[in-house]
Amino acid sequence: MNILTMLMNNWIGHSLTVLYPARPAVTKGYRGLVIFDETRCSGCSMCAFHCTSRAIEFRGAKTEYKWSYDPGQCTYCGRCADGCESHALSMEQACPPIYLTSGALKCSYTIQRKPPAPPPAAAPEPSGNPQQTDSTAGDAQ
Repeated sequence: MNILTMLMNNWIGHSLTVLYPARPAVTKGYRGLVIFDETRCSGCSMCAFHCTSRAIEFRGAKTEYKWSYDPGQCTYCGRCADGCESHALSMEQACPPIYLTSGALKCSYTIQRKPPAPPPAAAPEPSGNPQQTDSTAGDAQ
């Protein structure tokens, strides 16, 4: 077959390549981006301790703390979400978005520390004299 004939047939005809979807479907249990719920965070910084890739940074002060996450460094292992006792971290079940510059997906939160809980109220002491039982009342007569 002549090469020019083959090129002409391919140019006139439609493409035979199967187009793939924009994003592949993910399976159950897929670990994607870390989602942070600042209302549940207790400020313990255990997520940063568990993060082996140093994608989570935690900087604390007396009145506030700063939590930041860089998906470009994340290995999506899930240790941070598993180690969070207050369940403030979860993992999205979708492919991470495509980014072209370093730090484009980085997010930071500055959160005020919650005041400590007040101590529990002391139980009221019994007032007056303790009541006598029947056995002690009979001995007094």
